[in-house]
Amino acid sequence: MTSTGTHVPGPTGIPLLGSMFDLRRDSLGTFLGAFRDHGDVVRVTAGPPGLRTEVYGVFSAEGAQQVLATESANFRKDNAFYQEVRDSFGNGLLTSQDGDYVRQRRLVQPLFTRRRVDGYADAVTTETATLLASWRDAPGATVDVAAEMTRLTLRAVARILFGTDVESAVDVVERSFPVLGEYALRRAFTPVRPPRHWPTPANRRAAAAIGELYEECDRIIGKRRAEGSAATGDDLLTLLSRAADETDGGLDPSEIRDQVLVFLLAGHETTATSLAFSLHLLARHPDQQRRARDEAVRVLAGRTPGAADLDALPYLTQVLKEAMRLYPAGPVIGRRAVATTVVGGHTIPAGADVVVAPWVTHRHPRYWEEPERFDPERFAPEREKARPRYAWFPFGGGPRACIGQHFSMLESVLALAMILRAYEIEAVDTYVPVTVGITLRAAGPARCRLRPRSHSRAEA
Repeated sequence: MTSTGTHVPGPTGIPLLGSMFDLRRDSLGTFLGAFRDHGDVVRVTAGPPGLRTEVYGVFSAEGAQQVLATESANFRKDNAFYQEVRDSFGNGLLTSQDGDYVRQRRLVQPLFTRRRVDGYADAVTTETATLLASWRDAPGATVDVAAEMTRLTLRAVARILFGTDVESAVDVVERSFPVLGEYALRRAFTPVRPPRHWPTPANRRAAAAIGELYEECDRIIGKRRAEGSAATGDDLLTLLSRAADETDGGLDPSEIRDQVLVFLLAGHETTATSLAFSLHLLARHPDQQRRARDEAVRVLAGRTPGAADLDALPYLTQVLKEAMRLYPAGPVIGRRAVATTVVGGHTIPAGADVVVAPWVTHRHPRYWEEPERFDPERFAPEREKARPRYAWFPFGGGPRACIGQHFSMLESVLALAMILRAYEIEAVDTYVPVTVGITLRAAGPARCRLRPRSHSRAEA
């Protein structure tokens, strides 16, 4: 369905309130239903008159490319969601814009070259080996892979960021991030937001979490800066402290803290989601699990994997990509239109909130046959090349694409290879509900039963 006028179709919801309750109860289902009923561009309204919000959903691959890439300058991170994340987690690469973003990206980019990222593989395999050892004593030989992968990825990214200061940083993040994530999300989608300095219970809890988080980051940053040229570590924090160029100099302590917080947030929650659902899907599909394990065993031949093994594990990579199709860690990406724009034949007005939704586009029947079915073969090279570029975009796209996508893929594939080599897994919870916070995550347990492989110890 297309239109050359200003009318954009969409669900009517209930009188006076529109789709407000639908979005609060199940935003992903609401957007998916709007797409199925009304097409590639929809308008969803929510809230009472006078406080009503309108959101324009763009669900085709071509529309996503227009918003994120070809016309990205017209779609900015100016909405309430990014402001709340900015206020809670700082003005790092995820939320900064314009000159701030350009400067930060230029300073940080050398830390995320493929060669540099490949050097982080040891931290990933060290933490994965520790996790696997802990599973030997798992009660009932059962683990919740959602919780376990969150712990694994947090420890890995904290080790890469902080080096030997990993333990205290992990403890603080585990306490603070859930509080701040829930707080930022609730405020972003509430029509009336009391000022953060008002002494409401929610504001006080968030302020305490921010204070603890900032204090810990500032402590570690101060320690690195005090070491100065004597610092010998190659953790990201040390490298950030040294980052500079002739144009802008370096990052000051508050800017370093903002980058650290964004790396912690984006570097562990997203990868944890991808890993958890990769494992859970394999636990429900034994044939694909067997094929993935056989590849890992054959390629690794008893070695600890390294970055050089990534290209030799194509089926494991396909498994991961298919899990990220079904469960993209960033299921909805928001922008605000600067100028009136035509997308897919529909007019989107200036100032409108716009979302592109991997959750929906990854289920678009134009690109994906039987879209709810788990099928890693979708990502065989010849089939992948046949699809539009933005039929699959779990890392966003365009000039704001995730700077850490190679690290996420490296970490996920190496961890999957080590886990599958050590254990056969069987799903206990065959259905895992999801919820949307700052990222997609499991809303209930994703328990899997473990069976140690008889040859895993020799291979490890």
